Amino acid sequence: MRRRDLLTTAPALAAVSLAAPALAQGKKPLRFIPQANLTVLDPIWTTAVVTYNHAYMVYDKLYGWDGTQIRPQMAAGHEISQDQLTWTFTLRDGLKFHDNTPVLARDAAQSIRRWGSRDSFGQVLTRYTDEISVLDDKRFAIRLKKPCPQLLFGLGARQSFVMPERLALKPGTEQVTDPTGSGPFRFLKDEWVSGVRCAYAKFDGYVPRNEPPAFFAGGKVAHFDRVEWTVQPDAATAAAALQKNETDWVEQPLIDLIPMLKKSPGVYTKVIDPGGWMMFMVINHLNPPFDNPKIRQAVMVALDQQAFVDSAVGDQQELSIVPTGLFAPTMPMANKVGFERLTGKRDIALAKKMVAESGYKGEPVVIMSPGDQPALKQMSEVAREMFESIGLKVDLQSMDWGSVVARRASQNPLEQGGWGAFITVMSPLTAANPGSMLSLRGNGRKGWFGWPTDERIEELREAWFDAPDLARQKTIAEQIQARYYETVPFVVLCRMQQPMAFRTDIQDVVSASFPMFWGVRRV
Repeated sequence: MRRRDLLTTAPALAAVSLAAPALAQGKKPLRFIPQANLTVLDPIWTTAVVTYNHAYMVYDKLYGWDGTQIRPQMAAGHEISQDQLTWTFTLRDGLKFHDNTPVLARDAAQSIRRWGSRDSFGQVLTRYTDEISVLDDKRFAIRLKKPCPQLLFGLGARQSFVMPERLALKPGTEQVTDPTGSGPFRFLKDEWVSGVRCAYAKFDGYVPRNEPPAFFAGGKVAHFDRVEWTVQPDAATAAAALQKNETDWVEQPLIDLIPMLKKSPGVYTKVIDPGGWMMFMVINHLNPPFDNPKIRQAVMVALDQQAFVDSAVGDQQELSIVPTGLFAPTMPMANKVGFERLTGKRDIALAKKMVAESGYKGEPVVIMSPGDQPALKQMSEVAREMFESIGLKVDLQSMDWGSVVARRASQNPLEQGGWGAFITVMSPLTAANPGSMLSLRGNGRKGWFGWPTDERIEELREAWFDAPDLARQKTIAEQIQARYYETVPFVVLCRMQQPMAFRTDIQDVVSASFPMFWGVRRV
């Protein structure tokens, strides 16, 4: 696979400029180039990473993951009954929404209900739940049908954001377009021009915890009065803007440009989450050819994880993590079951024979390739070559990431605008365990995009939630990984670390799976 040709010298890039308006008088805003265009504001309706970036600014959560454990965030704390079936939560003082109304227990309770209707982790917790009851303005209780030690992980490590009750009453299948939250920033919807820019203002009514920031937890202190996002899909232009001090922070600089940016005056790069993002291919089990299990097995026979990671990192192998299985290598569920299927020589001839014997009728694999996401675009080209090498026809359709996000929800057949595959990413925290991994489902059309059906996967996930201790959880995680290689609900392509790039005066960036806009300051 020939890697993308790019401008590779600082002088050449410096000639490309991202036009910027003159700065207004007053405190300089934090200028940010996100990894994609923001098209959806509702983090419950979609799992798009750029929407999560937005949501962590605008919303807050009851609990937060600090990198090692779950800590109270909006909650002051909780109590658990002796039979471990009733959890009573109390909100901390000083919580307000952006419209200056107080955050009440009923807002949190309804937000949990809505989140639980959509999130893969939350759906299991919903089945465990007998009742969520509001006790008063500050307290609510969750009554369980059976003990669930994983409850706090769902509230603190998943995207269980709290919205006003009036918004959380909307079904999870419908988008919330009102961005009123209670987080440290307000979304300036009047300034939002999709595909161009958006902006956020510090919420003066936010009361941070009196703690240092840590991942999604701790004190969320906003040091900027204003944060501006500028959409810039061209990697060279984004890098030039950083060099010319026209922006402060580039979320996903092209890997090819990292060596040059490291040498640029006034610029530095940094890996914010060392766990490595999982690059994976979602395959549509509703449409041919991936509704055929033998073709999915043929893909696994041909899969070369090294080829996929090389297409993105090139000779910067310190950024690659292969071979890799389902679970993030920094998390307790990581294991090497089935790695022999990844480390042996790839057998293209066998894979091609399997396709020929499968009854394949020549249906094209419709790959949605996001042109504004360089790593995903490059890996889409590798996928096309792999599919064609084993005898599959390919229709690679280029589009922006926002279009992929919109189209991937379609369960239509190919002739009605359906699709066959797309490549996306999963954070280390999402890939932490069988409960949090949104793509690891077997519940068909009720599940995440791709919609595989596998009763055994569902049984094993339930068993993992019920596991009494870490040792049993690890055993079940190994069984799930073995099952993954048998049924191929999706395809793990590789893991890679994605540095961010900053101006040198931007410091104290919080280490997390997403860009955190609290804690960071200009020095």
